[in-house]
Amino acid sequence: MNTAVRSRFGWALLSLLFFSAAAVAQAPSKEVLDRRYQAAVSDYEAGQYAQAATELEKLLPYAPRSYELHELLGMVYASQAVNDKAIDHLKTAVQIKPELAEARINLGATLARAGKAELAAEQFRKAVQLEPKNYDANHNLGEFYIQTGRLAEAQPYLEQAYQVHPEVYDNGYDLAMADFLLGKRDQARQVISELVKRKDTGELRNLLGQIDEKDGKYVEAANDYEAAAHLDPSEDNLFDWGSEMLLHRTYEPAIAIFQQGTQRFPKSPRMFIGLGLACYSRGIYDQAIKALITAADLSPADPRAYVFLSKAYNSSPLQADEVIQRFHRYAELQPGNALAQYYYAVSLWKGKRVSDPGTDMSAVESLLQKAIALDDSLAEAHVQLGNLYADQHQYEKSIPQYVRALELDQNLSDAHYRLGTDYVHVGRKEDAQKEFAIYQKLRAEHLAEVEKERAEVQQFVYSEKAPAPSKP
Repeated sequence: MNTAVRSRFGWALLSLLFFSAAAVAQAPSKEVLDRRYQAAVSDYEAGQYAQAATELEKLLPYAPRSYELHELLGMVYASQAVNDKAIDHLKTAVQIKPELAEARINLGATLARAGKAELAAEQFRKAVQLEPKNYDANHNLGEFYIQTGRLAEAQPYLEQAYQVHPEVYDNGYDLAMADFLLGKRDQARQVISELVKRKDTGELRNLLGQIDEKDGKYVEAANDYEAAAHLDPSEDNLFDWGSEMLLHRTYEPAIAIFQQGTQRFPKSPRMFIGLGLACYSRGIYDQAIKALITAADLSPADPRAYVFLSKAYNSSPLQADEVIQRFHRYAELQPGNALAQYYYAVSLWKGKRVSDPGTDMSAVESLLQKAIALDDSLAEAHVQLGNLYADQHQYEKSIPQYVRALELDQNLSDAHYRLGTDYVHVGRKEDAQKEFAIYQKLRAEHLAEVEKERAEVQQFVYSEKAPAPSKP
């Protein structure tokens, strides 16, 4: 955004000057004024802004109503980020020649840089009215709407700018992104296909991958993400490539890609989470735990690493001390977070089972009770507290926990089994048979748990891959 146009500063100055009455008698000759003005133009074009401003300010008393003089002074001050002075002179230029689109574009660009977006947009709209096919006016107005989250309003102006100058990369990319986010994937694909002929980039291939993914063209999407990563092995491109493999269960390539990503970006939590997920999905639990521990250390308050660390640890307790330390830290960082207390309880319990089965379980019980007090809808906490009581043969306490868990989620197969077992112990055989029947049905289907884990992976991936409305 904020594209300014070059005014015709090379025009002869005196042919357009309107001398003030007081200045006429002492005015230098036309030739002298022309030379001084042209010297200021040369200074501006050479980047000598302070020198240009000094000379132009000296000329101003002789031509207070010169469009060229105010326009150039505005551009000089804008180049120096002296926005107040720039805006004053550019406003005067617009007042002198309100019919010139370029004057309004330059004023709008300077207003935008000064943080006055709505005033800038007003100038861009007027410029479009004056010249409907002006590239700068359409592009800048389209960018304004993108930056204010109004994609549907932005798209026609970006489209018009694209029709005028299809070779301009930034406008074309933003148009393709806007089309994609608006669901116009065929149009976005067409724009990208034209852009890559002129400039093939990683971000274009990445966007094409997102389009192919939405269209269900998963092989093409994987190829797009791979091309993006080869063209530009950025964190985003490597993550998206690895994620595509992970989402579609090609775990070995996903592991290799995320390993490359962690080597290139060793401070990226999401790379280590991705590696952990890929290893976990492949059944390499110890490596998964190591990766997820690293992710948790890189961003200790980020809940995502702990969700998957809990799952991986459930399959491999060999790194108990390391895992317990991380969940303990998380619980202390998030004392009001029910899941944080739950994860710490479960990790502590599993660690105690491995190291000392006879250890007092009061700490685990207290943490599970705290988790439930913070969030009674946490079904997993009810199940685990029920398990704890059942292991202690306190069935009058365990049964209500299982019942509550199943009120919250009927698809918890283990809760049905444990509840049925407890019913057997208390002599409620008919109720037990009902629970066992439900358990057998759920285990036969074996879908709920798998789909839940897949949904959690998708949620993590898509939250990290969410496209930005426009480029920075």
